[in-house]
Amino acid sequence: MAPREYPPAVMMTKQTPEEQANIDLCKEYMAIAYSPTENTGADSVKHLCHPDSWFWAPATFPGAETPQDYAQSHSVVMQSVSDLHIIRFDHAWAKDSHVLLRYTAEGSHCGKPYKGIEKTGRHATWAAAAIFEVKDGWAPVNDSDDPRWNAEALGDFEGSRRKKE
Repeated sequence: MAPREYPPAVMMTKQTPEEQANIDLCKEYMAIAYSPTENTGADSVKHLCHPDSWFWAPATFPGAETPQDYAQSHSVVMQSVSDLHIIRFDHAWAKDSHVLLRYTAEGSHCGKPYKGIEKTGRHATWAAAAIFEVKDGWAPVNDSDDPRWNAEALGDFEGSRRKKE
C-alpha cells in the first residue's frame, strides 16, 4: 500500500526517527478521524489505539472517553459536515513520546441534518490542537499521581494547577 499523503505542516522541528514515527501515527489517526469516507466509527481507528487509551475534551465531545469514542462521535458530525477536512497542520512536533498537532480545518453543514437542524450550507474554518502521548499505541488510562493521568486532576485542571503553586 502506498504511504498516505497528509496535509502540509507549516511548522516542524527536527525529530528523531522515533518522534517522527509517533507524529506519523497521530497524523494517521487524525486523517481517519477527519475522513468522511474512512471514519465509520470507533472501529475505524481501533488498530491505532492502545486498548487502555483515553481521550479528554469535555467541552467539545462530552462523554467521549477514548480515542475510539472520539472517532465514533466525530463520524456523526461528519455525516452533517460531509466536506470536513484538515487544511494543514500548523504545528507538528514531538518530544519523546509526546506529540502536538495544531491544525486548521474547515467544513460546511452540507450533509445530513444535525440534531434536528437541516443543512444550512454555512461554512466554517477553525484551528484546534491535539496532544497525544504515544505508548505502545496510545496513552494508558491507569490512574496515578501524575496530573496527566489522574482523573481528578484532569477533571479540575485549574484547581489542580493551583494546588501545586
